[in-house]
Amino acid sequence: MNEARRATAADAAELVRLRGVLMTQLAGHRSADGGWKATAEVMLRERLAEPDPTLVAFVVDRPDLVGRAGLLAACAVGTVECRLPGPGNPSGEVGYVFNVVTDPAHRRRGYSRRCMAALLDWYRDRGIRTIDLRASSEGEPLYRSLGFTLSRDPAMRLRLRPPEQSPS
Repeated sequence: MNEARRATAADAAELVRLRGVLMTQLAGHRSADGGWKATAEVMLRERLAEPDPTLVAFVVDRPDLVGRAGLLAACAVGTVECRLPGPGNPSGEVGYVFNVVTDPAHRRRGYSRRCMAALLDWYRDRGIRTIDLRASSEGEPLYRSLGFTLSRDPAMRLRLRPPEQSPS
């Protein structure tokens, strides 16, 4: 049985590949790279190598490659965000889960569940008690089974345009 393990910097390219799988699934079509993959890989290599990281990933290796460097079957990535403390969260630290994805050839085997369970244990060990995520309709049953509930606060987003360049 494939167990989840903590990702290392050497897993960065595969984590980016799985993110591309997720982005394609969410968009309904394959989109142009636009340079995000190279940037994401560099960022993951750096962040996953930090001695006291605020970004971690848990992964399941492909069953045919366990114990060898290779392709990943699934992953779950999480960060620690520092917010102002409050009555319900005296430390102000909040976990945020994203990029939970299983390669299409390896779905329905419990790999995302294993990655999520390992990530939630990591948060628990750090003393983080509040964990947020945004769920797709496909992922919502998994998250509910792990204890997540819908929050009263709707998610909102604003995309700011870059400042206009003045002619030189």
